Amino acid sequence: MTTVRLPLFPLNTVLFPGLVLPLNVFEERYRAMMRELLKTPEDEPRRFAVVAIRDGHEVAPSSPGLPDPTAVPERGPSAGFGADPLRTFHKVACVADAATIRERADGTYEVLATGTTRVRLLSVDASGPYLTAEAETLEEDLGDEAGALAEGVLRSFRQYQERLAGARERTLATGADLPDEPGVVSYLVAAAMMLDTPTKQRLLQAPDTASRLRDELKLLRTETAIIRHLPSLPAADLTRGPTSQN
Repeated sequence: MTTVRLPLFPLNTVLFPGLVLPLNVFEERYRAMMRELLKTPEDEPRRFAVVAIRDGHEVAPSSPGLPDPTAVPERGPSAGFGADPLRTFHKVACVADAATIRERADGTYEVLATGTTRVRLLSVDASGPYLTAEAETLEEDLGDEAGALAEGVLRSFRQYQERLAGARERTLATGADLPDEPGVVSYLVAAAMMLDTPTKQRLLQAPDTASRLRDELKLLRTETAIIRHLPSLPAADLTRGPTSQN
């Protein structure tokens, strides 16, 4: 088992390997993380783990609020995540490589990172200025019939795109080439589909590529059928979902 210690960035979203993640970093705990990452030479990866929040708040309260307006806001690296942060997060996360970390004049950061590999969280440490995690690397096994499944998923994904474009009353762009490598297909489709966080998390932690593709094939057929029977659904309803403040 290969283990690694990484800075931990919890979000209300799931990051997949190969996908790009823009971040607006303004909380002090994550600003401290970026300051530390900037100490890494530019020719080396500036890595941190992005984990989806199971039960907690992406942004810690910064002022008293309801129901007790006199309550003192939480402070520190684990603010908003309870006494045991490990129980607050999903167990499988994605390592992100920050290609760009740009500090603004006000001390906040604009970050552009890319998902690389999956890891399973073993422990979370809140003793420093930001959360860190001890994690084991998860290998990506293809599983049985991954190639054939990827072809089926791509066909179904195209139909899903067409139905979605029709429901939004938009024209579907046809110039973009879709990949054919099973692992890449599985992560791209998982990220592109309009699914809730628990479902995306299930896809991230699938035991192998083939299992993820089988799950996606079922989801695509179900979602396409739903969209087909709801042609008048407003585009705002189709795209409504939580937006990361970070």
